[in-house]
Formats: sequence, structure tokens, C-alpha cells
Amino acid sequence: MTKSVIVVGAGLGGLSTALRLSYKGYQVTMIEKQALPGGRLHVLKKDGFTFDVGPSFFSMSYEFKELFDSIGEPIPFELNELNPLYTVNMAGSDRVFQIYKDLDRLANEFKGIEDDFENKVRGYLKGAKEIFHDTEYKIIKRNFDNIVTYAMSMATVPFKHLPKMFRTFWEELERHFESEEVKIIFSLVAFFLGATPFNTPSVYNLLNYTELEHDGYWNVKGGMYKIVEGIMGLLEKKGVKMIYNTEIMSVQHSGGKMVSVTDANGEVYRADLFVINADAAWFRGKFLQRAKYSEAKLDKMEWTLAPFTIYLGVKGTIPGIHHHNYFLGDNFRGYADTIFRSTVAPEKPYYYVNVASKSNPDCAPEGCENLFILCPVPDMRVKPDWSDADKLVNEIIEDLGKRVNFDIKNNILTKVVYTPNEWQKMFNLYKGSGLGLAHGLNQIGALRPANKDEKLNNVYYVGASTHPGTGLPIVVIGSRLVTERIENEH
Repeated sequence: MTKSVIVVGAGLGGLSTALRLSYKGYQVTMIEKQALPGGRLHVLKKDGFTFDVGPSFFSMSYEFKELFDSIGEPIPFELNELNPLYTVNMAGSDRVFQIYKDLDRLANEFKGIEDDFENKVRGYLKGAKEIFHDTEYKIIKRNFDNIVTYAMSMATVPFKHLPKMFRTFWEELERHFESEEVKIIFSLVAFFLGATPFNTPSVYNLLNYTELEHDGYWNVKGGMYKIVEGIMGLLEKKGVKMIYNTEIMSVQHSGGKMVSVTDANGEVYRADLFVINADAAWFRGKFLQRAKYSEAKLDKMEWTLAPFTIYLGVKGTIPGIHHHNYFLGDNFRGYADTIFRSTVAPEKPYYYVNVASKSNPDCAPEGCENLFILCPVPDMRVKPDWSDADKLVNEIIEDLGKRVNFDIKNNILTKVVYTPNEWQKMFNLYKGSGLGLAHGLNQIGALRPANKDEKLNNVYYVGASTHPGTGLPIVVIGSRLVTERIENEH
């Protein structure tokens, strides 16, 4: 008899799990709060401009190949490798660093700044490569039933990596490089984890290996939402039922099983199995009243920084900007030290700018640019009031205009701003945290909220705050792990 599955939430993790299960013969229904699928992988269209709402590029592109290979389908969108990967603009300097995967070209960028850079970076990446491949299948790409199995798996990781667990990302960089510029640029990947290099374990220098040597960075021709559209076409083919504009308000369980979920209108949805693509920690506290995940306990956990995002449609083309750009200030350590605990909007903010129209002209009307600006800010545990949002918006727009030598302010045709409040409301992100639970050593593997519920044997989780973690390719891996569990247990 065909088993029915309800997937709550249509983010990438939920979509990928629904895809795998539907091709294995399960009867799948997806329930989504928003009017469109995608979660943080969303799309915004306004006044002829199209913006990627959240992620604008990713690494480990082969995980998408694995996803579609597993169901016997070709990838339904076109991948585009970034070259250069991104550019970095530092305050007080006219020099723009182009970051290439080609280490010869990268070495040329740091000529006169870091002596013997090429040999140093190869030595640094050698260690990062080893820890990536020594943990890939032992920690990331496998399920854990309990702490004991996790500890046993950790014990098989070569002992030589142990010191990295007790050093910060920044301290590891200091062991290899002299110049502040190199250390700052290489530590930007820590911000992808919603953290800073001064509180991120050095094991995560494996991210430098994934960007600079292993697979690089990629985006999608026509915009990142093509990923969602491609998956949706396949789900439609398999008869997956999609229910939009529907927020689950309560769950019902009995005898160690979830029986149903109920929406705001009192509609009840029943199934044999449930996959939760909401935040795995928040859901356990709010809907299952687990003491371990009460608001007080959640507030004491480590969460990633919140997103403050600005979407601008600008008249004119901006020659002084590339597709992917970082704009940094001149107080990196001070900024990083205060960003998690500041109750006011950051001064001289650091931000990332994606100009999709540079490679996807259809994203903007002819002769225009679309700018997506992301500024990491404290989550709402620290700064719940964003009534001062305009001040930060204006400061960023003014600073960006000066840096790229273009009058952005007076050429804005459309503008949308999402503070952490909007991100929380739109996607139920706990206190606005952009990437869910952080990845400190006490919140990874079996120490992260599990992808199988502790008490209800037909409830599973997929997404950023469960195992294996956050990021587009990682939640795709998570969809494989949760599908394996469901197949083995049901």
C-alpha cells in the first residue's frame, strides 16, 4: 500500500525530499505558508526587475547532479561557473581584489602584499582539503542515531585534525599568512555560516578548499529561482499536491506518532509520514512543546547572523561593479567583535552586493541594473527593533555609490527592504536568524537537532537547523539522508 507523506514547508530541503520520495512511489503533499515555493530561495519581481531574494550562488554543485541522477532525470536548469568567484573592495583603497579559483591568477592579485603567496596558499589548502575529505562521509554525509555512534565516527577522523578543533578560523589563517588583506578575504567564508572568523572553529577552513580548489562557486542561468521552477516541473510530473498560502498552526499526535497537522482555518491534514522543513529546533519547541527547545533554551543556543537585505532597481549601467562583490570597512576585527551583540544598526556596515543583471540581462529592463544588497546584522534576540532601518539603508546606498563612482541614490527606480523582522515573518526564521543554528562544535553532527524526531517515529526534519547543516548543497545532502531514513524505517 502506498504511504502518504506531508512535507511542511517548500524550501529547497522540502522540495528535494519531496522529489526523492515521489520518485520512490510515496504519495506526497506539500503545505507552504507562502504563495510560492522556494523558502529563502525565493524570487521578487517588481517594476520590471527580478531579484533573487536569498542565495545568489553556491558551492558543491555536484550535489544537484546527485539529486537528479538519483531520480533518473537530467538537471532541469543550467549551471554557470563563476569566474572570478567574487571581488572584494576594502575601504580606503582603490584596489579591487578579484578572487579566482586559478591559483596562478589569484597569486597575481596579492603580488606585493603577501610574499611567496602561491606556496603558502597551496600549503594552506592542502590541510583544508584533507579535513574536507576526511570528514565528508564520516560526519556530513551520514545519519547518526545517537551521540555514541557520532562519537565513534568522530574517533575515526585522523587525529592530526584535532588541534583545529581548538583554534579559530582566524588563528589558522595567521599560521599561514602575514597580510591582513589575505586573512580578511579568506575569512569571508565564515560569514557564509552567519558567523565571524574569530568565533568559527578552524576546521571550517575546508570552505576555502571548496571555493578555491574543489568546485568553486556557481549560479544558475536565468536566476537562482530556476532551481525551484525546475524541481516544481518534476514534482508536477509525479503528481505531488501543492497547497499554498497555508500556515500550520497546530499538530496532533498519539501513540508515538504524528496523526495530523491543522492550518489557520481549522483544516486538518492527515498522512502516514511527516517531513518538517521548518526550523527543526523552533518547530520542536513551538509545536511539540519540548522543554529542550523552549524559547529560553533556544535563546541560549548559537544562531547565525540575521539578513538585512535591500533590493534596488537602478537606471543606468554601473561599470565599477561586478556580479558578486564584497564591500568591507577598515575595522574588520572591531566590526566582527560587535556585530553579534550590537543593539543598534552597524556603523560603517560591511555588505555583499549581487548584480544579477551583469550575467542575466533579463533580470532588469534594458539600460538598468538590479542590485541585491545583503548586510549581516544581529538577530532579534539582540536587536528586535528595526525602526531605524532607513538609516542603515541610506548609509549603504551612499557608501556604495561613492565606491563604484555612480549616483545610485538619484537613479533608483524601485526599492524593497527586508529587515530581520520581515525575514522572520516570511519564513518563520527563529528571531530572524538567516541560516538557522550556527555550526559551532557543540551544534554539529548528532549534537544538532536530529533529522528524526526523538519521540514521534513518523516525523522527520530537513533544512538548515537539522543535520547536516545550512547552505543549498548541504540541505540537498540532508534530503538524501532523511529519505534514506524513511526508506529504511517505513
